[in-house]
Amino acid sequence: MKAILLAGGFGTRLRPLTLRTPKAAVPIFDRPFLHYQLDLLARLPEIDEVILSLNYQPDAIERVAAERGAGGPRIRYLVEPQPLGTGGAVKFAEPHLDGTVVVFNGDVLTRIDLRAVVDLHRSRGARATIVLTPVDNPSAYGLVETDAAGNVQAFREKPDPDQITCDTINAGIYVLEPDTFDRIPPATRYSIERRYFPSLVERGEPFVAYVERGYWIDIGTIGKYVQVHRDIMSGRCAAHPFEDRATEAPLVDPAAAVDAGARVEAPSFVGAGARVAAGAAVLANSVVGTSAAVEENAVVDGSILWPDCVVGAGATVRGAVLGRRTRIEANAVVGPGAVLGDDSVVTAYSQI
Repeated sequence: MKAILLAGGFGTRLRPLTLRTPKAAVPIFDRPFLHYQLDLLARLPEIDEVILSLNYQPDAIERVAAERGAGGPRIRYLVEPQPLGTGGAVKFAEPHLDGTVVVFNGDVLTRIDLRAVVDLHRSRGARATIVLTPVDNPSAYGLVETDAAGNVQAFREKPDPDQITCDTINAGIYVLEPDTFDRIPPATRYSIERRYFPSLVERGEPFVAYVERGYWIDIGTIGKYVQVHRDIMSGRCAAHPFEDRATEAPLVDPAAAVDAGARVEAPSFVGAGARVAAGAAVLANSVVGTSAAVEENAVVDGSILWPDCVVGAGATVRGAVLGRRTRIEANAVVGPGAVLGDDSVVTAYSQI
């Protein structure tokens, strides 16, 4: 069995963080997001190959995938000649498929039992199975209506408020039969959500839903990117690096250097090679990335620092996200909601 991981997006909603870093490579604590998805696919042993469908910064994604090391299914890299959309990307991978395929959206972090999804697909003789998840506000997603037996009845991509009739949305995980791909034109931008799925309903082909009520998040916005860190630190999502650890104490990598006169609150994370100086404070819900530095009397509060950032002496970073190598100079203040791209500099005593 093969899996297709749709990792070709531009990460527009995560800008400026994704101007130099593809979404698959953005760090969640000290690991690229892609590694979490590959770990999940590796939990289904019959998946012997993961096809990474790429377009934006493919070389960066290949490097990140290679960093994961040995173990798990082999990886094949397919670079689209131009953005082909979700359905076009699946069609582009068709020559490499040998049967039932799992398709995984590149925005999704979840702990779903893929074995159960595949078993449902096969037991129902489905041509396609879609994973759904309930949300409080379905208007931003693909709304999917089913009957009592779980057969998909209607598919509405990002519906208007008056079209909302249920709370189950497209979770971006599918099990598909490649002999249904004949309707997808080759080398053409094509949406699996807007065209392929509605065609299954229109033709009356067996199309079933699996409802996932466990943890699921689309990390594709700044707000959700911040939230996934807090969910993992709080234990709401059991994932690296907190899955086997209590959250009553901060998680400090053994290769980090935290001065005895610094204050590090829980829950928080301090990565390998990071430095927290005397008098500095790393407060709850903060992430200090690999080789980042929090200098004397600086405060990091509810913020995410990517690798190699520096928060200068007496500076404050509160409720912000800082891209790689960002430097906040002495006594500067970065306030809630700020998102700074790689290599940004906030000069001394400035406020943003």
